[in-house]
Amino acid sequence: MYEEKGAVIMTDNKIKKIGIDYYKVPLEGNLVDALHGKHDNFELITATVTLESGQSGVGYTYTGGFGGAAIAKMLEQDLVPQLISVPISSPEEMNDYMNQHIHYVARGGIASFAISALDIAFWDIELKTRGIALKDLRGKGVDKVRTYYGGIDLMYSEKELLENIEKQMESGHTAVKIKLGRENEDEDIQRIKAVRKLIGEDALFMVDANMVWTEEQAVRMAQRMEEYHIGWLEEPTNPDDYEAYARIGQATSIPIAMGENLHTIYEHQLAMKLARIKRPIGDCSNVCGITGFLKVADLADKYCVEVHSHGMQELHANVLGAVENRGMVEFHSFPIYKYTVDPLVVKDGYLQTCKEAGTGVVFDLTKLNPYKVN
Repeated sequence: MYEEKGAVIMTDNKIKKIGIDYYKVPLEGNLVDALHGKHDNFELITATVTLESGQSGVGYTYTGGFGGAAIAKMLEQDLVPQLISVPISSPEEMNDYMNQHIHYVARGGIASFAISALDIAFWDIELKTRGIALKDLRGKGVDKVRTYYGGIDLMYSEKELLENIEKQMESGHTAVKIKLGRENEDEDIQRIKAVRKLIGEDALFMVDANMVWTEEQAVRMAQRMEEYHIGWLEEPTNPDDYEAYARIGQATSIPIAMGENLHTIYEHQLAMKLARIKRPIGDCSNVCGITGFLKVADLADKYCVEVHSHGMQELHANVLGAVENRGMVEFHSFPIYKYTVDPLVVKDGYLQTCKEAGTGVVFDLTKLNPYKVN
């Protein structure tokens, strides 16, 4: 074993086995967004990598209820067979190896989800071997990171919406995000007005249209909501139309956010360069893992902006704790964190980062196993 560029290279250690598990976890409540409709469950796909030395690491990815079986199959049939008996090197090198193997048929998309699960597992092994916490990956990290509550609440009545926001604020949140995209634009504006009145003028308040508006609608709605001091407008239209994002951003004073549907660093580069995004969002579950997220963070730093996260708050709290240009962790409505041995607690708008060696995410299988598919 020797060190190279801060990473432990285990030349005498090969991958012995990789276990892939697939879960469909039910969701409670009327969780609806404008693009995907109602969410009844989320899918969790875990990858447990064990080395011949006995050291192991766990990684994972997730979906909003569709595509999990395909991700599991890609892992089992295309990636895992190529990795067995391979000497483990740095997570970055393993990430490159996996991308090169699957690149011709699947750059981005499902491949990025599958690679993400394995990349996180490789980082778990790397960090445990080095004896450091994820938050300290790039030096001394922070002990807490800012968070906001991200609701999936498009079809809540105004009363239900306000009751839920009030509940979240009482539980420790100081910032919130709601869904937009109702057929009647006036209803969206009324919901914004009601939430702003509830939380006060000083609380951070974001909105998310889940890419359902046309460019013209997005400009119109952005200009209508400016008086409510919106922290950012997320995914106002199709994320593939980078030029439209740039034009929307030029037409409003509200910062534009995107990123959860960008699955390669190349897409994030276009978002920064062409779309001129002011609030980039990364997701370790679909941008090739921690390795991919750190690339997004470094890219954002070059543009002098903070990087934010989407979903899987139990991991992203520790990832953002490691980068200097950290923004906010979305406290997503898919409660993956509840299925870990040490569930997160929000306090005064912050999440504590994990001090233990590894990624900081350890699943409680007694809670997960009832929802196991394979």
